[in-house]
Amino acid sequence: MIDLAIVGAGAAGIAAAREARDRGLKCIILEASERIGGRACTIEWQGHALDLGATWLHSASRNPLGALAEQIGFDIDRTPVPWRKQFQDLGFSQDEQAQSWEAMEAFTDRLRSAPPPSDRASDALEPGYEWNGFLESLNGYLNGTSLARTSAADFTAYWDSSENSNWRLPKGYGALLTALAQGLDVRTGCAVRQVDWSAAGVHLSSDQGVIEAKHAIIAVPTNALASGAIIFAPGFDGRLHAAAQLPLGHVEKLFLTLEDPQSAPQNAHLIGNPRSSETGSYMLRPLGMPIVEGFFGGDWLDGLDADDLTAKTREELAHLLGADFARSLGTAACSDWQRHAFICGSYSFARPGQHGARATLAAPLDGPIAFAGEACSDADFATVHGAWQSGQAAVAQLFGDVA
Repeated sequence: MIDLAIVGAGAAGIAAAREARDRGLKCIILEASERIGGRACTIEWQGHALDLGATWLHSASRNPLGALAEQIGFDIDRTPVPWRKQFQDLGFSQDEQAQSWEAMEAFTDRLRSAPPPSDRASDALEPGYEWNGFLESLNGYLNGTSLARTSAADFTAYWDSSENSNWRLPKGYGALLTALAQGLDVRTGCAVRQVDWSAAGVHLSSDQGVIEAKHAIIAVPTNALASGAIIFAPGFDGRLHAAAQLPLGHVEKLFLTLEDPQSAPQNAHLIGNPRSSETGSYMLRPLGMPIVEGFFGGDWLDGLDADDLTAKTREELAHLLGADFARSLGTAACSDWQRHAFICGSYSFARPGQHGARATLAAPLDGPIAFAGEACSDADFATVHGAWQSGQAAVAQLFGDVA
């Protein structure tokens, strides 16, 4: 019987395994898919690293993964992000940009000072206001859903804790997690179907047989928990109900190639339509790569595929940069997190009235099991470092704080 079995080889699972190793514990990670990294996935394209999922070291000045990256020789690009600047003010004048971000600050102020009794973030919108579409699109990027489905308290917790420092990893975030998992006992293609802790220890029934451990950490996305993909005996009705209140939103990435790399500036940013909730956020030549990186989020993505997003991108960029530019774009890669068999979404958001579900999911149990993952973080959810720290916290729950 081993000391610890971890279900899920995303950031939380890898962090938990490294923490367990540092404590001298015998540990394995059981991963359902054929790769590690979870919602951080780096692919190689013509010598460049493209992140189909997590990309940014958010709140970089306090993000523990920055120091870990440097320790193992991963370069960090600290170029300031241009998200609040529209390249050449195309379709979005400087005055309009200032107005839109002032609208965002006023919106968050209302959420703090006069939170809606419903806890529905959309109830803090001013009816008919010019920049409501802009605010909805930002929530799509942040939460992957509409403001009507978002807890106001949850939105505020994330917004107020986030820092403006956001850095990139030229080798890729998914590649960093893969590197940090080196030396760990990770078994891919090993979906856990049942977790039985009715007797001594924990018995995990998987596609590769039964694993017996003294303790277990469950570090899988909330959609997987809520769907019943893993059967627990005895059950965790309270935890699974909490997971159902923290569903994964819908966010996708699209990479289009530039026929002429010099046709676009490096690290420039464009919002397709700043007054629409159904628009893309585009980085031109991020890190100098000859691509356009499109980022999309929100319920409006449901039912759309890579071809639809490509058409959307060409339409919006044709309006801003010209039809010839849009026609010259080729296809490099597109994510499809909504249809991922073991994930089925992007990152968690709390339904109205359910911000407390995060604490419920993360709370210590009277037993040998703990839960981890970005959804367990009270303020750093939807981030890799939030998941990472939750994995470390889960080990501390089970084995005590390090003296």
